[in-house]
Amino acid sequence: MSEPVPYPILNDDEPVRQFNDLDASLTYSYASYLNWLFPERVELIKGKIFKMSPAPSRVHQGISINLLKPLINFLDGKPCKVYAAPFDVRFPKESKADKDIFTVLQPDICVICDKSKLDARGCIGPPDLVIEILSPGNTKTELLHKYRVYEEFGVKEYWVVSQSDKSVLIYTLDETGKFQPSKIFALSEKITSTVLPGFELALDDVFNDVE
Repeated sequence: MSEPVPYPILNDDEPVRQFNDLDASLTYSYASYLNWLFPERVELIKGKIFKMSPAPSRVHQGISINLLKPLINFLDGKPCKVYAAPFDVRFPKESKADKDIFTVLQPDICVICDKSKLDARGCIGPPDLVIEILSPGNTKTELLHKYRVYEEFGVKEYWVVSQSDKSVLIYTLDETGKFQPSKIFALSEKITSTVLPGFELALDDVFNDVE
């Protein structure tokens, strides 16, 4: 796939206040993204706009909190930091200049162990661990694009949490830079992380009291 060509904005400082003023057929950079002041949440994947679902459901939020709490407790006093959406993660190819970044995602939860990747805007570069909680609104195309981004840029571990199946699938990056899937973990089971040695999570606790 050829590299995206940035959309030539006549005035970089001109804010966009309405989502409908954007042209979905164009390729946008992070520099463009910073001028979008409309309330809708969007992500950029290779310069293309992906409109995110409306505010997450109550069940989605409950699962997110149940995942966050043990991660926060485990990481207390450790160098790794955990963040929850909305939190911008930029994926630069070579240059880290705003105009040269074409992929910006907002993972539901991410863990970053290299503090040099953190700045006032969020994270620049791949997190060590990314967790996405599937909602009924997630499309297969969106999931495939995100999977490819996380694999291409070297996210070490990627959890896909299904609220409908109450299950978790873990992709771990192998030495060749490819994701290897785990078995599907279900209720009554516990999961561990290669990124966070010693961390253990009971899935019953993740899906408890969220209905």
